[in-house]
Amino acid sequence: MSRTDLLPDAGPVLSLREALYRAGRDYHGGITSLAHDMVMEYDELQKKLKFNEERRWLTPDDLEEVIRLTQYPPLLDALMRPAGVVWYKPIPVPATGEALKAVGKLLAETGEFVSSMHAGAADSIWEPHEVATLDKHGVDVIRAVLGIMAGARAAMEGHVHG
Repeated sequence: MSRTDLLPDAGPVLSLREALYRAGRDYHGGITSLAHDMVMEYDELQKKLKFNEERRWLTPDDLEEVIRLTQYPPLLDALMRPAGVVWYKPIPVPATGEALKAVGKLLAETGEFVSSMHAGAADSIWEPHEVATLDKHGVDVIRAVLGIMAGARAAMEGHVHG
């Protein structure tokens, strides 16, 4: 079994096939462990997750199991991107001054990044890698803000202050 990653430098955005491949590789214990947890033969799952294999593909039930077991963020991104939506798993972050400052810093960094993309805006020609990177930064900001909102809500509902 080769340990060579077939997707070096894949970048911040993966296709669905690439994300499935990486989800299997990055699963705790790799594809072997994922196959065991799915009660599937290793060779069968390996072939189904290989991103350039056209003859085999995951069944809808297999796909659901891979998503449930791995909960791999790039896979969730790849699933939602065609619909133009952002997935969000509520992970409450304490709504403290430090957390709000961290989001402010993230917003400032993202703002600097967006303003640095003047080349794409100047000629109105956006390259795929520019859009992919812009998408990633935007989603990161949305998730950070929603995490603080979930933390504030959890604190309010649990009457936990500070």
